[in-house]
Amino acid sequence: MNKYLKEQVLRSSGANVLKCMRCGKCSATCPSYDEMEYHPHQFVYMVEKGDIETLMKSESIYKCLTCFACVDRCPRGVEPAKVVEAVRLAAERQQGGDRLVPTDIPELLDDELPQQAIVTAFRKYTK
Repeated sequence: MNKYLKEQVLRSSGANVLKCMRCGKCSATCPSYDEMEYHPHQFVYMVEKGDIETLMKSESIYKCLTCFACVDRCPRGVEPAKVVEAVRLAAERQQGGDRLVPTDIPELLDDELPQQAIVTAFRKYTK
C-alpha cells in the first residue's frame, strides 16, 4: 500500500470514502457497469483500503462515463465518480503523457457508443 498515493487520490477527489456503507446503489445505477472490472462501490472500498495500484492498472478507470449517476444515487454523498477520476488522474500522471489523442477517437466510434462517451473522452484521456 502506497500511503502517499492514497492521500493524493483522497485529496484530489475531495470524497470521504469512510462514509461509504457499501450499499451498492452507485453501482446499480452505473451505465458502464457491465464494462467495468471494478464497479463504483468497489472503487470507493479499494481506495479506503489503499489498493490504488490495482485500480490504476485496471481499464475500469477509462470505462467510467463520468455521468455522475453514482453521485446522485449515493445516500451518503460519497461521490464515487470523483474517486474514479482521481485514480485516473494519478495513473495518467504516473504514466506521463496522454493516453489517447483526439485524432484516435474517430476510429473507436460505433453506433452503440453513447454520445456522452465521446464528449468525456477528450476530458478523460488527456491531462
